[in-house]
Amino acid sequence: MSRTLNTALKLGRVSNLPTVWMNAVASIALTSAALGAGFPLLASGLIVLALSCFYAGGMSLNDYCDRHWDAQHQPFRPIPAGDINAGTVLTLSLALFSAGIALLWLAPSSRGILAAGGLLALIIAYDVWHKRHWATVVLMACTRLGVYLVAAFAIAGSATQAVLVLGLIQCGYTLLVTVVARAEHNRANGYGFAVIPWMIALMGLIDGVALALLLSPWWLLAGIITVVLTRWGQRYVRGD
Repeated sequence: MSRTLNTALKLGRVSNLPTVWMNAVASIALTSAALGAGFPLLASGLIVLALSCFYAGGMSLNDYCDRHWDAQHQPFRPIPAGDINAGTVLTLSLALFSAGIALLWLAPSSRGILAAGGLLALIIAYDVWHKRHWATVVLMACTRLGVYLVAAFAIAGSATQAVLVLGLIQCGYTLLVTVVARAEHNRANGYGFAVIPWMIALMGLIDGVALALLLSPWWLLAGIITVVLTRWGQRYVRGD
């Protein structure tokens, strides 16, 4: 793997992307079931790719905004480590956001663009202010809800009650992950094992369980696969 590619993967925390994919797929599956339609493979691919761009762009922007703090506390991050300069990271983030918006223009409903605007606002607000006030963890939690809403709105122009409930559950779980992660930073030696990576990976299992109960038991397998893929990816690219 080239150094440039490895740096890009680190910036985007790509090992966590399977959880985003599962969030989006869960929202689309619930929306399609409510419409009495089959699962839209092509549209789903576009939406999943768009949300992947938003996630990677948001994580890259996070590194850009945290570059001075990281220089003191996390010098292994790509910018303070000298693997890439801050200006390039900012450009990459904006390019990924733009690519995500462009992909959503091809989705069945243009309302997905409106929902994406809200999601991007949350991402940017969190990245800019999260080191200044602890309450911004709520913004991070809401970005997970935003993934469900963007996927649903891009498919049908609205979100069903099931999508909202599952998104809110993941919102609450993300809030828990963020709070636990902040607490870990305040401990001299952390927790001693991979608490946060495991918590992130288990997001996919939450979707799998929900879809197994609401749609088909086979969805549980998808949730388990998401956990396995995420933990496998985290062996090579840090997800926290």
